[in-house]
Amino acid sequence: MRWQACLHATRPPFLLLAPLCVLIGVGAARVEGLPLTWRDVWLALLGSLTAHAAVNLLNEYHDFRSGLDAMTRRTPFSGGSGALPACPRAAPLVALAGAACLTATVLVGGYFLMQRGVPMLVFGVAGLALVWGYTGWIVRRPWLCLLAPGVGFGVLMVLGSHWAVSGRLSGTVLTAAPIPTLLVSALLLVNQLPDIDADRQVGRRHLAIVLGLRRAARVAAWLNTAAFAWLALALMAGGLPEDTWPALLPGLAAGWLCLGLYRLEECAGDGERRQLLPLLAAQVGILLVTLAVLDLGLWWAG
Repeated sequence: MRWQACLHATRPPFLLLAPLCVLIGVGAARVEGLPLTWRDVWLALLGSLTAHAAVNLLNEYHDFRSGLDAMTRRTPFSGGSGALPACPRAAPLVALAGAACLTATVLVGGYFLMQRGVPMLVFGVAGLALVWGYTGWIVRRPWLCLLAPGVGFGVLMVLGSHWAVSGRLSGTVLTAAPIPTLLVSALLLVNQLPDIDADRQVGRRHLAIVLGLRRAARVAAWLNTAAFAWLALALMAGGLPEDTWPALLPGLAAGWLCLGLYRLEECAGDGERRQLLPLLAAQVGILLVTLAVLDLGLWWAG
């Protein structure tokens, strides 16, 4: 039972985001014609998965210990996995698993540090700082909290994996990185909307708390708009291969999402949840589908 709770606390469906970001870095290296080895690609994927799992496990442990889990009304997309409230005895195991995943990430990073030099240390130290500092420190600084997930996945993971497999940064990967950066930050902000009251009670101070539901939702809409505007401009300017144009198609769904975010109204209880659930689902789907299609386009172009 404790092992099942520990596995559930990693939030397996959401771990798909990490390899999708790594494959942007790998795909960009293929587009640039840089030499790759499958060993490096697989290790980059492993390091990304253990890093993401560590974030989820440590966040679940902290939220359980702080009492936040007891205050939050979970949705399929926000409010944690519910693993520890269902099995409190698993809390020490979840903390241990988080530390183990973090250790595995450091070991993978150490390998790439020896292979690619000091720049990997910059990516690694920044990534570890985000993992350790997010729940206890970053969530009390609104704008930093908004940017941190996007930077973690869109900058550190995409650019870091590109450097890990190729030993340099190319124009293609620098052009692609803002897309996951903006979409991941939008995802986090939208996911925080149902938890504003509970998060406030445990001392968090993220942007949704500071701005309120309606204004925070509109910031999320602008982040989505900026992501697809950047993608369109990158394609027109030749910064991304023509084969990546299908990644624009989820922008149609993003238009519907942005309209829904702009029309969001503050209301009590279940009415607010009924408004939010379709938007939460759309935000997750738009992020994952866009990155998957972008990965396929980069791979095909390479």
